[in-house]
Amino acid sequence: MKAAIITGASVGIGQAAAQLFLDDGFEVYNLSRRECPLPGVHNIGCDLASVESVTQATTTLATAVATCDSVTIVYNASQMRKDSADACSSDDMRAVLETNVVAINSINQVLIPLLPPTSSILYIGSTLSEKAVASSFSYVVSKHAQLGMMRATCQDLMGKGIHTALICPGFTDTEMLRTHIGNDPDVVQAIGNMNSFGRLIEPGEIAELIHWAHLNPVINGAVLHANLGQKEA
Repeated sequence: MKAAIITGASVGIGQAAAQLFLDDGFEVYNLSRRECPLPGVHNIGCDLASVESVTQATTTLATAVATCDSVTIVYNASQMRKDSADACSSDDMRAVLETNVVAINSINQVLIPLLPPTSSILYIGSTLSEKAVASSFSYVVSKHAQLGMMRATCQDLMGKGIHTALICPGFTDTEMLRTHIGNDPDVVQAIGNMNSFGRLIEPGEIAELIHWAHLNPVINGAVLHANLGQKEA
């Protein structure tokens, strides 16, 4: 049996990835506060900001993973706030890191020892994993942390037949982006114009890269840029 464990598979990139893995015969598990509406997905209610909730979810997943021949864990869910270096309380920073970094580590600690060879751990970062913009302070910090986690994961799992990668989408037409920038057509177009194709990326485009990355261990330890040729600032 093959399994895909996806955080935040209820919408956007996560839901699109869930569909591709379903189509490829995987058992798909969604870890999210909201259910994924796709038929066949196993929804495990999970608040990634809650230690207790993550613990309960990983207990359930451990049983499922134990019977699998291949597993991919896709860390897609993220929390994004509007904040800055001079206006981000430590409590707010902790909240973002709890979802975007600590929950990932908690899941890894339970599931990595159970993963069979041919498995993968895929971190969904951002162009902000390697650079920064204003007014996204805690998100930028957390995405840089995910880059370090991926690289360290690669080194620590050498020889185990498990590969990892950081996939860095550009501006993708997701609920999170729309919440952050709003729905003003002029603003959306201006964001789209920041790449060479002059449009937002579709969630399905990133999902195809996620699916491909699981099937191709040659990219172990790689940062995969998926931004339609984003313009340099």
